[in-house]
Amino acid sequence: MRQILNKITLFAAALFAMATFTSCGYKVTYNLSGGSIPPEAQTFSVAYFPNNAPMVAPTLSNVLTEALRDKFSRQTRLTQVEEGGDFAFEGEITNYTSNTSSVSSGDYALQNRLTITVKVNFQNAVDQTTSFNAKSFSSYADYDAAQLLVDVQDQLIEEIVEDLVNDIYMAAAGNW
Repeated sequence: MRQILNKITLFAAALFAMATFTSCGYKVTYNLSGGSIPPEAQTFSVAYFPNNAPMVAPTLSNVLTEALRDKFSRQTRLTQVEEGGDFAFEGEITNYTSNTSSVSSGDYALQNRLTITVKVNFQNAVDQTTSFNAKSFSSYADYDAAQLLVDVQDQLIEEIVEDLVNDIYMAAAGNW
């Protein structure tokens, strides 16, 4: 009996709190994607990200551009347009390098690290204070030094691009 009374009391308290916040005019917004997009924003656009790095992976530009488009299509209510969206992205890939990240005591490479850096321009037509220009985002993934980069780069690019897109999304929609 006591458990039922506790549940009823908790339920009544929750209803009271909801009624109080609603009647006071507070607007509580909760978003599982972590984004904070103004209600006035309706569209987004993502221009093609060319690969201007000294070392080039042929598929990287397409993978990055499509992943960013996909992220905003799936995680926001914004509609994609070709150009001039309320949230507009453009940029370039500035770095694509593979370096040794771990060495054995005998000076042999144990692991290599693939690093990708992109420079992004973001224009928020609704709230210019959140816009940014030439902001760099970088991410990496390690792989066994016994493997050739060409054998693992597609998988590594997928991992790295996912991190980059999440960072870009949070910088634009999460305001951090």
